[in-house]
Amino acid sequence: MKKIWIFALTAFTSWPVFASDLVRESSIGMELARDLATEAILACRADGYSVSAVVVDRHGNQRVALRDDVASKFTLQIAEEKANAALMSGINSGTFREQRADIRPEMNHVNGILMMVGGVPITVGGSRVGAMGVSGAPGGERDEVCVMTALDKLADRIAFAE
Repeated sequence: MKKIWIFALTAFTSWPVFASDLVRESSIGMELARDLATEAILACRADGYSVSAVVVDRHGNQRVALRDDVASKFTLQIAEEKANAALMSGINSGTFREQRADIRPEMNHVNGILMMVGGVPITVGGSRVGAMGVSGAPGGERDEVCVMTALDKLADRIAFAE
């Protein structure tokens, strides 16, 4: 009986030492990522623009990449790099571009980052779970409107994910 108590005491007192061995985190799921990208493309299409939309997870891994029928293939790369800029900074890529003009030239040389308007972080419950970038409309401001339209349209699902 004494051995059981010693084991139990050891197990419970050593738990905090190992508590940081595992990290639990949230990241955007495939279905939400797919639906956000689709809604962004449809929003731009409604305004007459053919674009690409890319959603990345919290680590910058591509979850979904969609290119509208006649959007240039280059819009996929640009959209992903805008999403990465928003993910890294935690703010819209255009705001980051404005606020950090001092490092913008250097940041544009970082592989996978592009300091252009059109990338928006996706936040659930105060935690960044991913980001979306859109490219192909005439001007990044129009790209960003399509991202925001998609986020607004699926706001209930994003809030529910909390």
